[in-house]
Amino acid sequence: MALTLLDIERLFEARGGEQYSGEPVTQLQHALQTAALGEAVGASDALVTAALLHDLGHLLHDLGDTPSMRGVDDAHQYRALPFLRGLFDDEVLDAVKLHVDAKRYLCATRPAYHASLSDDSKRSLLLQGGIFSYAQAESFIAQPGAEGAVSLRQWDDLAKDADKVTPPLTHFMQRAQRCLKSGSAVDA
Repeated sequence: MALTLLDIERLFEARGGEQYSGEPVTQLQHALQTAALGEAVGASDALVTAALLHDLGHLLHDLGDTPSMRGVDDAHQYRALPFLRGLFDDEVLDAVKLHVDAKRYLCATRPAYHASLSDDSKRSLLLQGGIFSYAQAESFIAQPGAEGAVSLRQWDDLAKDADKVTPPLTHFMQRAQRCLKSGSAVDA
């Protein structure tokens, strides 16, 4: 079942106040901060929309608080795709799908990156397959959307400030509306 933009707004209203696993922000704060960081560097509407929606899979599938502490990889990067495929093209979907592998890539290609990760992000990295080998990193970055996913991943890592002020959800939903596939439902 595809979501509409109104469904997405309602999902953020219903579950966005939940704690973002192992971090000092809520799911909504994290989404808004990630999107705001993309917007601040002039990212496209599609990449800002992907930044907003990159963790939507957490809201669609409730595994409780901090599943990584229980040894569970929630595969959230894939969970949202069937719900978003009817709304957005690959430019949005690829960045959502690849943002976890972008962490694995950054750990492989930037030695200091791993040390900068939060404890929960380090735990989930192991569950998500660990640091890429050189060959895996090369293969990853050659994929369509990988460069955008790497940018999104870096914003994702910075979007954990409990005191950060961002534009409201409606601001980013307007950007998302500009990315809709032709014929997509906004509120139907």
